Amino acid sequence: MQSPFKFKEFEFKDYDASSNFPLRVRKPCHLVDEEFIAKFEKGIALMKALPKDDPRSFYQQAKVHCAYCNGAYHQQYPFENLKIDIHRSWFFFPFHRWYLYFFERILGNLIGDPNFALPFWSWDTIDGMQIPPYFTHMNSSLYHKLRDMNHISPHIVDLQFIGDENFVSSQKQISLNIAAMYKQMVLASTKELFMGSPLRHGDESHPGIGSIENAPHNTVHKWVGAADTPNREDMGTFYTAARDPIFYPHHSNIDRMWVIWKKLGQGRRDYSDDEDWLDSSFFFYNENATLVRVKVRDCLDTKKLGYVYQDVDLPWLNFQPTSKRMSKEQREAKRAKVLSSKERENFPIVLDSIKSVIVKRPRKLRSELEKENEEEVLVMEGIEFESDQYIKFDVHVNDDEDKLSEHDETEFVGSFVSLENGHKSRRISTCFKVGVSKVLENLEGDEDDDVVVTLVPKGGIGEVIIGNIMIEFLPKD
Repeated sequence: MQSPFKFKEFEFKDYDASSNFPLRVRKPCHLVDEEFIAKFEKGIALMKALPKDDPRSFYQQAKVHCAYCNGAYHQQYPFENLKIDIHRSWFFFPFHRWYLYFFERILGNLIGDPNFALPFWSWDTIDGMQIPPYFTHMNSSLYHKLRDMNHISPHIVDLQFIGDENFVSSQKQISLNIAAMYKQMVLASTKELFMGSPLRHGDESHPGIGSIENAPHNTVHKWVGAADTPNREDMGTFYTAARDPIFYPHHSNIDRMWVIWKKLGQGRRDYSDDEDWLDSSFFFYNENATLVRVKVRDCLDTKKLGYVYQDVDLPWLNFQPTSKRMSKEQREAKRAKVLSSKERENFPIVLDSIKSVIVKRPRKLRSELEKENEEEVLVMEGIEFESDQYIKFDVHVNDDEDKLSEHDETEFVGSFVSLENGHKSRRISTCFKVGVSKVLENLEGDEDDDVVVTLVPKGGIGEVIIGNIMIEFLPKD
């Protein structure tokens, strides 16, 4: 981001955070009152009214996101040829937490309220599964014309949106959304599954995407964006996403998911023992237009940043997916069918149609202690595609290819989703990992030597290559 402003750079530890004020409480969009909405609208209006070269302006704040998410920056010596993209890696959560933190402080400063806290769009709760109505009033600063107007309230958000309408009842959509949240939060039992894979100095970007970034992060971005634009701009592509005011409540809820996930127990914790992650840093402008350097280690506790989230119901927490639950004989017949196919798949696979492959399991019949300590993980590696393509494919385990399970059934284990970057295309190679310990247990497949994995292309059909699929075991710590 280029700016004529010349400011001293501060380390975050030398910069007054929020110690002199009570904790700010971020509230769900559907529970805020008219007074709050008026403050929020005023703050966004004032940010939009600032000169475009002011780093606090809405225009420049949107460019900050664009820069970190589209390779505007390069790694330090001796890897200057490698570009930085915080998506599809362990930087997804900490970058966006810092980004919203400074956005929130700028907004609060402009309206003269240091206790102002961004709301969160609680699309994971039944009452929050609609675009908040005050974002759709044309005279409001929260309104944005580049949205899909077919998706405004009372339309229920589709947390597994593929780019085409899912013509189901509102009640069915709510059920599908609850199932999606259960799978992305509860089944993502390790830090790598939830947060994404490590990206260290000298590594290529996009090592591996985390569960929440995949969906509902990417899918909600796509669902909000305008259907009559090339990439469902603005929300539907990284380079323009932060131009829409709803970006910020959306990401506030994403940040809330990080808070909740760490409280689910069973060994869940982030990369807090990895110095490479902890000492990684970002640059932001604060409410005084001062450049501030921040580290990941300083954002792990929201209370130390001066805010908390209001508690709301978690309808997905104890969700129990249904299952076709093939018998052992049916599973063996399915394997035999795949093995005898005249078009048996060999890697690499071009995902131009539904593909089923048999994946060997290194271990089976694990003890309860082993399951407590390690997650069995399905690994799809060498996923290659062009960055200007919208990519989505579903993953099913031990399913019937001729009658695939719905998203609220056990056999469907997740989706890989990638938004277009909207700029010059570049080849991306990445990885996708899904936990399957509970899935195989529920499907009574613990004693099987292998699993049948079915890949179902939904977006970018024929544009994706899968290099390999295997099983590995990740520690739950």
